[in-house]
Parts: sequence; C-alpha cells; structure tokens
Amino acid sequence: MDLAYTEEERAFRVRLRDWLASVLPTLPARPDPRDWPARRAYDTAWQRMLHDAGYADVHWDAAPTIRLIFLEETERAGAPYVGANFVGLLHAGPTIAVEGTPAQRQRWLPPVLRGDEVWCQGFSEPDAGSDLASLRTRAVRDGDDYVVTGAKIWTSHAEVADWCELLVRTDPDAPRHRGLTWLAMPMDAPGVTVRPLRTLAGTAEFAEVFLDEVRVPAGNRVGAENDGWRVTMVTLSFERGTAFVGEVVACRRVLGALARAARANGRWDDAVLRRRLGRLNADFAALWRLIQWNVSEAGAAPAGRGASAAPGKGGVPGTGGSVFKLRYSHARQELYDAAAEVLGAGALDAGHEWVADRLSSLSYTIAAGTSQIQQNIVAERILGLPKGR
Repeated sequence: MDLAYTEEERAFRVRLRDWLASVLPTLPARPDPRDWPARRAYDTAWQRMLHDAGYADVHWDAAPTIRLIFLEETERAGAPYVGANFVGLLHAGPTIAVEGTPAQRQRWLPPVLRGDEVWCQGFSEPDAGSDLASLRTRAVRDGDDYVVTGAKIWTSHAEVADWCELLVRTDPDAPRHRGLTWLAMPMDAPGVTVRPLRTLAGTAEFAEVFLDEVRVPAGNRVGAENDGWRVTMVTLSFERGTAFVGEVVACRRVLGALARAARANGRWDDAVLRRRLGRLNADFAALWRLIQWNVSEAGAAPAGRGASAAPGKGGVPGTGGSVFKLRYSHARQELYDAAAEVLGAGALDAGHEWVADRLSSLSYTIAAGTSQIQQNIVAERILGLPKGR
C-alpha cells in the first residue's frame, strides 16, 4: 500500500497551512463551552469562513486523503473544531452525499457547508442504546407524510439544531433490522420537545427529544422505506471511520505536552510513567497509520449504493473503522489517566483543560457504539467468528 502523499496533496497542505496562519489570529475569543447557543454562533461562523475560502467541502466532496490532510492541519494549528456542526459535517452530510437523491443533496448539503444549518443525531432511545435495532419510535405513513411518535436520548446538539437525522420504525412486523427508516426531521416541527441533559463535565451537548405525532414529509426519507438499517450503517461507518481523525492529532499534541509538563515538575523521573507515555506514543502512532489505511480503503471503495450517489468521490469507510474506534476509545482514556498522574493534586482542578477532557474521555467507550459492540463487529465481520447465542 502506498501511503505517500501526491504532489497535489502536498500543495493542498501548504495552501491550507498558509491560510490558517493568516486567519486564526483574527478570530474572536472562544465562548464558554457551557453556552451552546454562543458556541453554535461561533462554530457556524468558522464554517462560513471555511466555505468562503473554499475549504468547506472536504468532508464529503473531496478525496479522503484531502479530508485527512485538512483535519490534520486544522488540528495542529489549533483551529476551531466542527463543534455544533459535528453531526451535519461528519455524519448526516456524508450519508446524504452517498445515499441521498440529487434534490436532497442540493437541499441539505450547501446549508451545512455554509454554516447556515446545524444537525443533531436522533438514534439512541431510553431502551435502545447499544441495541439500536430494538428502537420503538414509530413512523406511520399518512399521505405524503410520516407521523412520528416516540422518544430519543443522547441526541447530540438537539438544543441548537435545525435538523435531525432520525431513525424510526416503519414496519413493526418486520424483523427488527428490516423495519427501520432514516428520516431528516425539521427540529421546529410541531410536536418536537427538547430537554437538554447536563453531562459530568457540566455541558449540555446532549438532550432528550420527545416526538408527539410529528409530521415529516416522505420526501425527507433518505434511502428506501424499511432500508434504514443499511443507511444507518453508512452513517456509523463515517462516525467510527473518519470522524475522529482530528482528535487523534489532538491526542498526540496533548501527549507531547504531558511529556514536557512531566519534565518540568519532576514526574519524568518516574520510570513507570515514562514507559506509560512511551507506550501511548506508540499507540497513537499506530492509530494514525490505521487512519491512513482506512482512508485509503474508503478512497478505493464504490461511492455508495444509492442510485444517486455522487460519483468519483470515494466511498464509505469499512469495518476497519471499528478496529480504530475500539482502540482509540481506550487509548484516549489511558492518555488522560496519564495526565492525572502528571498533574498530581492538580488532577482535582475541574477547571484544568486536561481534567475536563478526562471527564469527557469516560464516554468514549460508550459513544458511537460501545466497545462491546465494536468487539462483536471485529469478531464477526473481520475475524469471521460465529455470532454469540
């Protein structure tokens, strides 16, 4: 496998690096991380800057390697992360790009790229988290609409979202994986109630969403009726395969900062800590190579199964994304456990960035598919082991 960059890719990196160096000093101060309306305004303004500079389309309308370079360089430069735009740019947008009709792509993708609209993810339910296929939210066809009733939980960015990528049950009599449908639901529709959930870190990026006979146009269905499980696997492939690229770069940067801090406060003399940091350095280097492999695989894959999939833009990440997600989740937790060792008593300071990130890292073995689910995927789809009974 050739992991070297082409001349075109190297030129893109140089242009992007120069642009970041010129615009980042002009940005206003970042808002309080607990103030999501302010964070939405900040994140969408940054997205508009990317759009106007010609960098907005890298998440689905560029070669996967260009996307990787973009995420690597923006993270290294300390540029704003996607933030409130996370679901639209990294989940719903790529899904619509490969599974949506031309009209759907024209309606939903440009507003996300410009920072005009924000999406949230409505998959998990109170009784259907890891076992997503057991969800109960119903959608009944009534003329040109689906009438949706049910409840979602851990709905990312629902409080500030305009649209929701929503998974519903349209055929209660079908086997549970075959009776699901993927819908794009407007969050301002009558019958939608949002109740923010406060996390351990004190933020409210998640919410409960209650749906009381919400009418969603049938034209908002992405993919065929009752084919929502397959479409959702496309969404989750993007979530696990490429959405964490920038975070790996961030973790490698934090690891370097940890080593410098340990040398400064004397904890570097602890041989056990040094070995721990060395092993983490090897872990994240390997994860970066795995990302490159996954990106190369996605670039060689078909663009999508939908008849209207955008041609020539690379395909959906494969099951290697589950290998990555499984190891990355644990490596991130181990990184911030090591940070607590370096900080010593400072690990009790909730205002320290590393402490806040340590609290956030606790969710990574649950979010985007639990580690147990990823182990099952690896066992069954990669190793060919029989399913458990």
